[in-house]
Amino acid sequence: MDLTINSAAAREQLSGIREFTYLVRATPGAIGFTLGEPDLNTPAPIKEAAKAALDANDTHYPPGNGYPSTLEAISAYEAREHGLHYSPEEIILTDGATEGLFVSLATVLEPGDEVIIPTPAFGLYESIVRLFRGVPVALPTENDRFQIDPAALEAAVTLRTKAVILTSPNNPTGCIYTKATMDAVHEVLKELPLFVICDDVYRSLVYSGEYHSFSEYQDMRDRIIVVQSFSKPYAMTGWRLGYILADAPVRERLQVFHQYCVTSAPSFLQAACVKALDTDVAPVRALFKKRRDYVYKRLTDMGWTVQEPEGAFYMFIDVRRYGMGSVDFCKKLLSEAGVGMIPGAYFGTEGYMRMSYCYSDAELQEGLDRMERFIKTL
Repeated sequence: MDLTINSAAAREQLSGIREFTYLVRATPGAIGFTLGEPDLNTPAPIKEAAKAALDANDTHYPPGNGYPSTLEAISAYEAREHGLHYSPEEIILTDGATEGLFVSLATVLEPGDEVIIPTPAFGLYESIVRLFRGVPVALPTENDRFQIDPAALEAAVTLRTKAVILTSPNNPTGCIYTKATMDAVHEVLKELPLFVICDDVYRSLVYSGEYHSFSEYQDMRDRIIVVQSFSKPYAMTGWRLGYILADAPVRERLQVFHQYCVTSAPSFLQAACVKALDTDVAPVRALFKKRRDYVYKRLTDMGWTVQEPEGAFYMFIDVRRYGMGSVDFCKKLLSEAGVGMIPGAYFGTEGYMRMSYCYSDAELQEGLDRMERFIKTL
């Protein structure tokens, strides 16, 4: 019997980030700085909220978009913390930000539609776009200090452009878009019939005093989709919880794909979501800022070239002067120094590697000591 599968699925590869992480784990004695997973545990009050919900037998089907109490808590949190006013009827609780991105792109894309992705970028975006038979369009930023050049953005827009994905703080660079950048991007996009998907999952982990999300430009509210996650600030990566904010008519269409995709986020976890939103993340932010400062100083003192990140927990290290591709360089670093990084090629930008510093102080020190010895051999 001659069977075929969806050609888009057949062409797509497994995550390079995961693949390289498995390689690091299979290397005896290696220290891996590959995954963006905090070394912290979920705070006890959040876990207790989930336990209490289980004890109360909250194990039945919840409403597809989330319990009203959960959506009300998210609505209040976004208004209080970020000045974004979305009613509970404009919110969907999702199974992580990944599902939120899937739902968003599945809902807005037609085959052949183009999606502009400023690079370097999380590889998931490009893969999802291709899976829905869209066309990812890279917008390189490495020569502009990882800011978006409005002229380059304008040149990238065509009649087939359906969406732009903006991620700030950025994964893998940790950089944030300045207010001047956001104003310039808004000026380019404000009259265009396209969606802006704001992946703001790291916005609670910003170390500078000024941060602006594109979601603030509410004159484009009917075309903005905000994707958020509980994973990073609350150390809830394994809980797989996030949410989408969108104007009511858009949310109405998003919920169709969401409910046919996963039905709903788990019932008994929603009390934990509400509790998380009342959790102070300032200590977590202070911890990662301290690690950022330590890692940045160590790297620059060694002679590595890296732009100081202003959020998230990543360093995007320039390795172009060593005369090899990022995959080969990371394999050399792993085999000779026992340190695992993610090649920049997996983020659409050659000549760099990503270091995640959401690891313990002891691991960071040991890994950086190894890197210091390694760089002297180059």
